[in-house]
This record gives sequence, structure tokens and C-alpha cells, in this order.
Amino acid sequence: MEIPSDIGNLSNLSSLSLGKNKLTGGVPASMQKLNKLNSFGLEGNLLTGEIPLWLFDFKDLRYLYLGGNNLTWNNNMKIVPKCRLFGLSLGSSGLQGDIPKWISTQTNLSFLDLSMNQLHGPFPQWLTKFHFLRVLFLSHNKLSGSLPTAFFRSSQLLNILALSHNNFSGELPKNIGDAMSLRILMLDGNNFSGPIPQSISQISYLRLLDLSRNRLSGNIFPVFDPQVNLLYADFSSNQFSGEVPTTFPPNVETLALGSNKFSGALPLNLKKLRNLERLELQDNNISGELPNSLLEISHLRVLNLRNNSLQGSIPKTLSNLQNLRILDLSSNNLTGEIPIEFVNHLTGMIEAPPNATSQTLSSGVVIAFSSKFFSTEFVVNELIVNWKKSKQGLSSHNIDMYFLLDLSNNQLSNEIPASLGALKALKMLNLSYNKLSGKIPARLSDLQNVEGLDLSHNKLSGPIPTAFTKLQQLTTLDVSNNKLTGRIPVGGQMNTVVDPNFFANNNGLCGFQIHVSCPEDLPPAPKLQDHYNKDEPWILQEAVGIGYPIGFLLTIGIIFLAGYFNPSSPSNSRRRHRHHPHRLIRQRI
Repeated sequence: MEIPSDIGNLSNLSSLSLGKNKLTGGVPASMQKLNKLNSFGLEGNLLTGEIPLWLFDFKDLRYLYLGGNNLTWNNNMKIVPKCRLFGLSLGSSGLQGDIPKWISTQTNLSFLDLSMNQLHGPFPQWLTKFHFLRVLFLSHNKLSGSLPTAFFRSSQLLNILALSHNNFSGELPKNIGDAMSLRILMLDGNNFSGPIPQSISQISYLRLLDLSRNRLSGNIFPVFDPQVNLLYADFSSNQFSGEVPTTFPPNVETLALGSNKFSGALPLNLKKLRNLERLELQDNNISGELPNSLLEISHLRVLNLRNNSLQGSIPKTLSNLQNLRILDLSSNNLTGEIPIEFVNHLTGMIEAPPNATSQTLSSGVVIAFSSKFFSTEFVVNELIVNWKKSKQGLSSHNIDMYFLLDLSNNQLSNEIPASLGALKALKMLNLSYNKLSGKIPARLSDLQNVEGLDLSHNKLSGPIPTAFTKLQQLTTLDVSNNKLTGRIPVGGQMNTVVDPNFFANNNGLCGFQIHVSCPEDLPPAPKLQDHYNKDEPWILQEAVGIGYPIGFLLTIGIIFLAGYFNPSSPSNSRRRHRHHPHRLIRQRI
């Protein structure tokens, strides 16, 4: 649907908000008549064409929101706006090169969004004169250089600073904490280096802090004031070292420290972070055993300790974390068996909540900001997991939809507990690359929501349970490199799991999935006696009837010829005739 052209007849209109309506086409020229507009919002549609320059001739215009469309800005045009804007959104508007200079004249701006463009150059120094600025979005551009200290000194009202995914570098300003009103600080995806400024821990209103995917380093973290209202802290994918830090306020709900160089044992005082719901420590050098102190963080929903050097057995009491939905202990050195108690009380994985839809949000993961004329949500980084044989990100918007248990790449032994089948909410179960033995429990067929089941590279024996045909959501089943035997089940979703690699190196398996016929499917071999009696009886009888007379005649002929051609002298012959007349008769016969 396009914006109707006759909307220009509403000449006395002062506020027009058409955002998020899937509108198409361009901005009608007839809207030039709306010169009394104070607020004009077209954000989040499908509009195309150039942004009309006559919009900046509206002297009363204070709020202009055009971002999130397919509109483009003519970078060759130079304008002198007649308006004094308080809010400007030109996100995803095709801006290229330097930030347009005319924006520097809008010193009354409290909201500025230039994200998702192709802007180059350094952080604009003229922003230090924007004393009323509360929200600044410059993320997803190609801006470079360091951040000026003067900006933070002058930004006493700044609530949101989003500079993610640019090419900023250098150390973070030591006075970053001067921006005391900051609630959201997103500097992820840049090239910042050096330590975290201590002053950042004194921003008492800070709720979301994302410094991930930089080159920050050091082994000393800022000590946050307990009164700081920080809910989300992401320091992942940097070069931090030393022991796992615990100097965060007790109300933090998400703590992401993965992909760094942290070492040593998990600290016992992690338990003071009693409101943690999501703890990510994957891809570090953490060693030692899993401490019982983890059990005191009763709100944990996500615990990711993948790819460390943890040792010992899985604590039976880990099942006390009844809210766990995602548990990843893969790629460690855990030993022993999978404790039955471990799965009996993981109630968070037993049944999915009936209202778990794509709109379900984890608390502390999505933070909203709203003003009189604009509102937005901040969705934090995805949770990276091994999902169906590859690493994938689970969006924070629907992380509550996923239930995952990954114990792969350890040294776990003995049988697979049948009680795992009680975790009916699981969407992915990975027990591969262990030393598990015995049969595959038929109760695993109770995992009615499972999409991926990986039992490969173990010592499992016996058949694949035929009840697996009940797994209606199953798309990936890998049982390769075991000692399984018998027919691969047929029916239901099992008919779609046809990759031979998922069944490879099981010498006793058969089925159409691996193009190996089962013994009971082969036709019976014919009996030798029946073959002779039924197929060729007349041939045998005729052969016997002809063979006897032919054999007799041949024998007589051989005897006759032997006597007729026997060489002897005449005198001897006569002598033999006289003395043995009966032998001559035999020879002539």
C-alpha cells in the first residue's frame, strides 16, 4: 500500500506518524503542503526513492524519522535546513562518505540515528557541542579512529551510545564514566584495545554494557558499585586473562565472558551473582572441577562452559538448577557416568512452557527505550551453540524456545541413563565423542520435541530402538562409529534421516538408508536336490538310457582292435597256435 497522494490536503496537520505499516512507493510530492508539521514519522516501512529535500523547509519541523526504509540520500546535495530538529532518524538511508555537514547545525538534537549506512571518517568532534543529546546511534558504519574524551565530558544527558560494528580503535577514554546518565553502552565489533577504564563501573544507571569482539586485554576488571543497575554485561571475544572475574553487581542477569584467555578454577564467589540467568564462559582455559557453588545460582537458565579444561565428574547436585534450559559442558575432560540424579530434577528441560513462542523474551536480554515520539528495543548478541552438526546463533528474542543438553567430547562412560527420556522439552541432545556403552535406551523415544540427537563415536551396541519412529520433530540422528546391529528403523521421521554418514562404521547395521540389505530381506537360496529333481529330470533319464549301449559298444571295439593289431612273428604265432589254440580264437573274435 502506498501513501495516498491526497494526504497533502490535510494542510493543518501538525503530527503524522505512519511508521511500521509496510508502506511502499515514495514520499508523495503532495505532502509539501503539510508545512505545519511538527513531527513526521515514516520509519520502518518499505518506502523507496530519494529523501525529498523540501522536508527541511518545514520551519516548525522538530522530529523527522525516516530510518528503516529503502529511501536514499543524495550525497551530492548540500542543504541549509530551515528547521531546528530535536529528533532525526536516517538509519539505512544510503548515506555515504562523511557525515553530512548540515547535521552539525542541529545542535538541539536529543535523538540522532545514522546507523546502517556507509559513513566514513572519524568520530565527529562537533558532537561535543550537542549538550542535549540523549540517544546516539552510529552503529554499522565504517567510522574509524579513537573516541574523543571531550565527548564524554560534555554528554551529561546521554542515555544511549551505540557505536557497534565500526572500525574505531585505540584505548577507551579513561573518563568514559563522566557520562553518568548512560543506560546503554554498545561498543562491540570494533578494534578497541587496552584495559577497561575503571570509571565505567561508576555509571550507576548503566543497564546494558557490550564490549565484545574487540581487542581489549588485561587481568584486572573494574569493581562495579553494588548499586549499579547493570543487567547485561558482554566482554566476550577479547583477550582478557587471569581468573574469571566476579566484580560485577549482584543483580546482573547475563554475564558473557566467552572466547577470552581466562584460566584457573571457577571462582567460588560466583554464587554472589544470585540473579544470573545466563552465564557464558566457553572457549577459555578454565580448569578444575565443577564447583557446588554453582548450585546456589538458582535462576540460571543458560550455562555454557564449552571448550575448557574442566575435570572430574558431573556433580549429581547440578540437577538442583531447576531452571536450566541450555547446558553445554562439551569439549572438556569430564569423566565418570551421567548421573541419574542429574536428569531427574532438571524441571526446566522436562516440559516446555505452553506460551513459549517466538515472541518470548528472556528477562534482562532485551532492553527497551522509549520517548515521546520514538521507541526501540535492543536485542543483545546471539548465544552460539553447536546445533545440528554446526555452530549457530540462538536469537535473544526466542532463546526461551530452545532446550539443549550437550555433553559431547568428554570422557563419559557406562550406559546412557534411560531417564534422559524424561527431558521432553529438549530440542537437541548431544552425547557424541565419549565412551558410553550398552544399548540405546528405548525411552529416548519420549523426547517428543527433539530435533537433533547425536550419539556418534561411542561404544554403543544392540539395535537402534524402533520406537524412534515416534520422534516427529527429528531431523538429525547421528549414531555413526558405534557397534550397533540390526535394521535401521523405518517409518515416520526416520524415513527422512537417510544420510549414510550418520550410520557409518557400524558393521552390523542394515537398511535402505545405507544401501545394505538385511538378511531377512534376501530371497531364500534354492535346494540342490530339488533343483535336480524338478528342473532337469528328463535330461538325466535320457542320459542313462543312451549311455549304457554306447559304453558297451565302445568296450567291444577296444578289445577287438587291441587283438588285431598285436605285433608277433609268424613262427611264434604258429607255435602259440599249436600249444594254445583257444587264445587264437579269443584274439579273432
